[in-house]
Amino acid sequence: MMKKAWEDYLTEEDRATLARGKWGQQIKPGTRPAIVAIDVQNYMVGPKEGGDEAYPYSCGQIGWDAVKASGEIIAAARRAGAPVIFTRFALDPSGNDGGLFAQKVGKGEGEYAFVEGTFGSEFVAEVAPQPGDIAFTKKKMSAFFGTPLQAYLTDLGVDTIIVLGGSTSNCVRATVVDAAQSNYKVLVPREAVFDRLPLSHAVSLFDMDRSCANVMSKDAVISYLGQLPEARDR
Repeated sequence: MMKKAWEDYLTEEDRATLARGKWGQQIKPGTRPAIVAIDVQNYMVGPKEGGDEAYPYSCGQIGWDAVKASGEIIAAARRAGAPVIFTRFALDPSGNDGGLFAQKVGKGEGEYAFVEGTFGSEFVAEVAPQPGDIAFTKKKMSAFFGTPLQAYLTDLGVDTIIVLGGSTSNCVRATVVDAAQSNYKVLVPREAVFDRLPLSHAVSLFDMDRSCANVMSKDAVISYLGQLPEARDR
């Protein structure tokens, strides 16, 4: 069994606290899942062959590894007939729509940042939307905030959301929390989410698994998708 990303950060006292409160119980996924792929964009991963210096927000090879895993899960979802929804984060070149994020992180500058109309803002070609997928632009961390995502999920009859992409500690985590607060069952395949900082990645996975999602292996998520009624009928 793969070691959980957060195991090395927990003390014995932490483990006792978790056991006493019965944190991290696993939820049973539903039968109407959708993929929500968060901001799998060029600015997030940088060039495939390295040389990330021109990409100030790149996650580098960790991001590319997650792109590969995401592609496998998305392919399994399409085989199962599950909807695939993509978000992208892009700000106006002026940064006027960046709000507090732009004050904390910056409005993004240049061809390789999250600026509308640049290469950086485009989807990574390996997992870009295909005909029949849904895609929209967001301005905040959560894919639910100020977007039509909730309306899409309601119309599609979705009860389970599989969240991919990055970064784990920002947009993925915000989306997962909002989904759980709307009582969706949430699955997070650990190989298919990524972050710039290993500590942020590990702690965010831990917190999501503790209270609002199942953090699972890629293979477990693909197996779940393959067992859906729609998949068996194909």
